[in-house]
Amino acid sequence: MMLEDLFQSYVTVALMLVLMCILVSYFFRSKDQRREPPGPQPLPLLGNLLQMDLKRLDRSLVDLSKKYGSVFTVHLGPQKVVILAGYKTVKQALVNHAVEFGERRIPQFGNDLMLSDSQRKGIIFANGESWKEMRRFALSNLRDFGMGRKAAEDKIIEEIHYLIEVFERHEGQPFSTAQSMNYAVSNIICSIVYGSRFEYSDKEFKLMVDRANDNMQLVGSPSIQLLDMYPWIFQWASNRMRLKRNVVENQKQIKQLIGHSQETLNVQMCRGFVESFLTQKQKLEDSGITDSYYNIENLVSTVANLFAAGSDTTSSTLRWGLLLMAKYPQIQDQVQEELSRVVGSRQVRVEDRRNLPYTDAVIHETQRLANIIPLSMPHKTSQDVTFQGFFIRAGTTVFPLLTSVLYDESEWESPNSFNPSHFLDTEGKFIKRDAFMPFSAGSRACPGESLARMELFLFFTSLLQRFCFTPPPGVKEDDLDLTPPVGYTRTPSPHELCAVSREGIQNEKII
Repeated sequence: MMLEDLFQSYVTVALMLVLMCILVSYFFRSKDQRREPPGPQPLPLLGNLLQMDLKRLDRSLVDLSKKYGSVFTVHLGPQKVVILAGYKTVKQALVNHAVEFGERRIPQFGNDLMLSDSQRKGIIFANGESWKEMRRFALSNLRDFGMGRKAAEDKIIEEIHYLIEVFERHEGQPFSTAQSMNYAVSNIICSIVYGSRFEYSDKEFKLMVDRANDNMQLVGSPSIQLLDMYPWIFQWASNRMRLKRNVVENQKQIKQLIGHSQETLNVQMCRGFVESFLTQKQKLEDSGITDSYYNIENLVSTVANLFAAGSDTTSSTLRWGLLLMAKYPQIQDQVQEELSRVVGSRQVRVEDRRNLPYTDAVIHETQRLANIIPLSMPHKTSQDVTFQGFFIRAGTTVFPLLTSVLYDESEWESPNSFNPSHFLDTEGKFIKRDAFMPFSAGSRACPGESLARMELFLFFTSLLQRFCFTPPPGVKEDDLDLTPPVGYTRTPSPHELCAVSREGIQNEKII
């Protein structure tokens, strides 16, 4: 009997200890939850998916921010994500707390976009010392090979002439600007990275560009988003397999181009980023350093990153610009009047920007309204951080919501309209706006911003000098669709435009 009583006492004590552990654990968890950013109550496994539109996730998150504030939590399936909304909050996090919010979260599809040991390769998804070294080297060498300088300006102007030839062949008839614009912008990256451009008819070049642009749409598709949330379920999704095939083929092609550069390498005269990287690799190996960040895998990933980030986003913005000119002909007329008055018939140069305030405003407003990367790239907290009174744990996925910045109702007078006046003062002079953040901000801001700005200005003005863009016959301006399809970047919906020679229009008026 005594043994039974003793056993029951032990059991009672054990149960009480377990209960105390549960209560203590619940107390501290509840305490942490009270300090964490608020958000809608998630369902088991589904999280908050029933409250989201995966085709326009950014808009769903903007709507939730109106209820839960500028820092809130959502659960995308089982994955917990902190959302940063509004210009002031996003800037405070990315600029003032750059270290805490400065790491990159690698989504599931990111493992398909890089080679083995993916967390250490390239620029976009890498972290730590490898990322710092590759970003520093990329910025330094992109500047050396013309990014933001006259050398790049000359390369862009040369490419513009090839693009104009393509547009002229359509003789004012309707056509899609998508492929030729993608090829033209991609050639700028190729000339800086490889030291030479490609013909638009080059089969391998066309496949490389088309696959890269296809991937930008695939990674934003609902099936790839679901792969990120439930990798064990969606790993065999058709879009994921297509994405992987595209990546493998493009990496194979990049390796071939790198191999050609290795065969012809002259360390005394580097013609592009790849040769500069190979020269640095050789110098380190000659000095006995064989285990460095300067390896072929890092080079392949970095080149792929530069190609993806520097082509689709810029070409999509330019296509938005031409579409908006066709939709708002009165704005197109004002741009062309300013170009004719200030520049005339000569080639536009970058130095002309300061004398073209209205045109500059139109380009900036196109970037703002186009909102090319609405969710930004996913970030991850590098350490525990208390931000705006909320506790966010290390390793938490963070979305700096760029849609909420570029459409911030407290920063823009008419955020949902195409309004170049957002960037003009009462005297018609160009003004900078702090909330203009299409390239993100902080240590993870787009490294090719200066090149992209130069491309946008020169391509847009040169095309508007030569052509008047109109809807196809029988299509009214109001019928042109500004709703983008699903994708990681907001590209315009498939459409056709007419590029009518302005010289022909002027001759008709004279007759």
